[in-house]
Amino acid sequence: MPSKESWSGRRAAPRAPVHKSKPEGRQQDFLIAALGVKLGSQKSSVTIWQPLKLFAYSQLTSLVRRATLKENEQIPKYEKIHNFKVHTFRGPHWCEYCANFMWGLIAQGVKCADCGLNVHKQCSKMVPNDCKPDLKHVKKVYSCDLTTLVKAHITKRPMVVDMCIREIESRGLNSEGLYRVSGFSDLIEDVKMAFDRDGEKADISVTVYEDINIITGALKLYFRDLPIPLITYDAYPKFIESAKIMDPDEQLETLHEALKLLPPAHCETLRHLMGHLKRVTLHEKENLMNAENLGIVFGPTLMRSPELDAMAALNDIRYQRLVVELLIKNEDILF
Repeated sequence: MPSKESWSGRRAAPRAPVHKSKPEGRQQDFLIAALGVKLGSQKSSVTIWQPLKLFAYSQLTSLVRRATLKENEQIPKYEKIHNFKVHTFRGPHWCEYCANFMWGLIAQGVKCADCGLNVHKQCSKMVPNDCKPDLKHVKKVYSCDLTTLVKAHITKRPMVVDMCIREIESRGLNSEGLYRVSGFSDLIEDVKMAFDRDGEKADISVTVYEDINIITGALKLYFRDLPIPLITYDAYPKFIESAKIMDPDEQLETLHEALKLLPPAHCETLRHLMGHLKRVTLHEKENLMNAENLGIVFGPTLMRSPELDAMAALNDIRYQRLVVELLIKNEDILF
């Protein structure tokens, strides 16, 4: 019978190592490479979660980024300067910038015509470009500054542009002479008054205006009535310069630089309009309107020379046409 000592010694004897087969060894190597863990180690419980944490963090970051981009698309953040005008205030008033009293009986300070901000005349030079137009001050759609309008209505583009383009593309792309044929002027004025009165609730459907040329006329009138043209006075010389360049590559590069000079709201509206006009040219067989014809129509509509000299402005007409033609043809490259 074995003794007590021999039994305890037998229990304490170390086990012989078990050699794993080659397939099992490969599976373990793959698991180590995939999860970054080393099986059997004390830190395996910590290490095994590390890749999962990194994956979850990357997914969360992606979701936040996409949500931010979506929010930025819905609520454009266009910078706008204040539209200050000399104002006489009734009763005591304090400057909303420096908080000091406005002294005097008349013309004590200036007031922003778009957001209603009241400040001293000297303080108006230091106020940041953060005007947030209020609809109670912005009472028109036509003849209203484009950036002011989109900020007041919190949209990417003027509702006139979006609604007219939507209506034209739904029923007018095959209309012969689209944008070249004029609609009845009195009915175009009706559309203008409808937008000024009802804004985005204006009804421009086929039941009210059967002739699509009335809608195209209203859209062209909107651009003509802008106090600052869609292609602004500041950017005008660069656009004209691009039209005079003969080398195609250099011409497109200069045109791209000119687009950067436009305010964001103007550039976004121009991008949307050029995309629409490109789609109009795709129906050229039916509507007989190619990029050159549309350039003739929209050149003087979207661009106005800052020069008061009539002869200089007249000479620029052919370059205005060419600028719009180039923007339409290269819409997918430039924007």
